[in-house]
Amino acid sequence: MPMLLNLPFSVHLFSSTSPKWRARFNHRELAPICTLAAQSQGITEEKVEEPFAMVKSLITKTGIPSAITSQVKSLQKGNWVKLICGASFEDVVDIRNLSLVYTLAGVDCIDCAAEASVVRAVDEGIEAARAIFPIRRPWVMISVNDDEDLHFRKAVFDPNECPMDCNRPCESVCPANAIPPLGKAGFSASGILAERCYGCGRCLPVCPYDKISATTYIRDVAATAQLLNQGGVDALEIHTSGRALESFQKLWNSMGKSIDKLSLVAVSLPDIGEFTVPAMKAMYDIMKFNFHGINLWQLDGRPMSGDIGRGATRETVKFASHLASEKDRPRGFIQLAGGTNAHTVEGLKREGLFQTTSTSDSFDSSHAVISGVAFGGYARKIVGRVIQDIQSGGSCAHLESYPDRLLEALSLSIALVETVKCYNQR
Repeated sequence: MPMLLNLPFSVHLFSSTSPKWRARFNHRELAPICTLAAQSQGITEEKVEEPFAMVKSLITKTGIPSAITSQVKSLQKGNWVKLICGASFEDVVDIRNLSLVYTLAGVDCIDCAAEASVVRAVDEGIEAARAIFPIRRPWVMISVNDDEDLHFRKAVFDPNECPMDCNRPCESVCPANAIPPLGKAGFSASGILAERCYGCGRCLPVCPYDKISATTYIRDVAATAQLLNQGGVDALEIHTSGRALESFQKLWNSMGKSIDKLSLVAVSLPDIGEFTVPAMKAMYDIMKFNFHGINLWQLDGRPMSGDIGRGATRETVKFASHLASEKDRPRGFIQLAGGTNAHTVEGLKREGLFQTTSTSDSFDSSHAVISGVAFGGYARKIVGRVIQDIQSGGSCAHLESYPDRLLEALSLSIALVETVKCYNQR
């Protein structure tokens, strides 16, 4: 168990999928628990005038400052952590607050939609965090796709066609709260809050009247290149099926010299069995001649499912195990995604892949076989409950305006990030 909170149930309160815990505690009841847990680490608020004193003390006592290294070192050591805001998630208020919290928790990179307003929200969150505590700035990554992809779609339906007696299972199954109740403010002609929908697709099969469909899109390459040329973006992630190399090459070539601005390029792909390594090699050959930065392979196990439950992480761990045994794979760091959650590291440890170095002559033996983990839906879920709670009050939506809630959110985020970072275990 992470050392962060010594109360056994408080660390895992919101990571538990048990409804009895979610029903038993709300955020106002949890705040004193987080405070008590912080005090158990010697963090007190007696006569403290500085509003972020407990937040700063928690960061220090957790050992984050001494554990933070450069992004390259994190990749080499196998403790790289990326926050995935979502390739299609565009709620700038939530994105700002998520970026604030996870910057303080010590992530190496924040991945977001390739939209200028979203990138600004990430940057604002990072700077808000650094104004609280002088922590290393994470890289900012934007995501694009070379063809149709699950991460680049939105649900859509006509709310006027919904029968009044429908129990609307779509509302309860949506992890992003993108489907408001009928008649509530914010409803659009598409039936959803488009900026919140990130395309998980869970609403599609549950509609009893089969009224919900999905619209897919491909990010505009010219707009993406312009965004990169403006500066402020450190990394690019290309989502691909691995089966359409022509589309990949067209996208890559269209990026032109904008890729010169980047420190890292990631390629996110699914496990396509025996075709995985040949596809990786073909894409590497396309990229290697005009990109001299860091390349990373994101293993997309079970897309957008980490918040569902413990078992969601099995596919990405299996994918990692498969790829780690492939001696002919191209160079590049390997990072897990798609179904990642608080149990991912446990799965890597069972496979002997957590922060272990390569034994192959084809790769640098000083580097970890698996360089890190990206957390998306699960990371957003555990902190999102706090963020939604302050927004429901109808007042200021900046999380730092509520230091007790910030402490609460930070406690939850650190408990996740330190599964990879291993704070205070050095």
